[in-house]
Amino acid sequence: MNRSYFDGKLLGWLGTALLAWLITVFSFGILYPWAIVMMLQWKARHTVIDGQRMVFEGTAMGLFGHWIKWLVLMIITLGIYGLWVHIAMEEWKTKHTHFA
Repeated sequence: MNRSYFDGKLLGWLGTALLAWLITVFSFGILYPWAIVMMLQWKARHTVIDGQRMVFEGTAMGLFGHWIKWLVLMIITLGIYGLWVHIAMEEWKTKHTHFA
């Protein structure tokens, strides 16, 4: 029987989260897609489902294009499109997460 587990450790998560936060803050949010991708890669690297390790293959540049589009749509709709951004982000994350 294959096992599913998560083998990430607190210090690894803290280091990645701190770096992601620093990148976001010092770029005034412009590099937020890079921070998101770093966190998703860390999570996938430490996740095993039914004995198969996950891998996240999305890129920050790929997310950046979506991020700009979503931002424009939120501005045009006075924030209403923001209700759909969470779902669009989940779709993007899922599309780029695979078994290694």
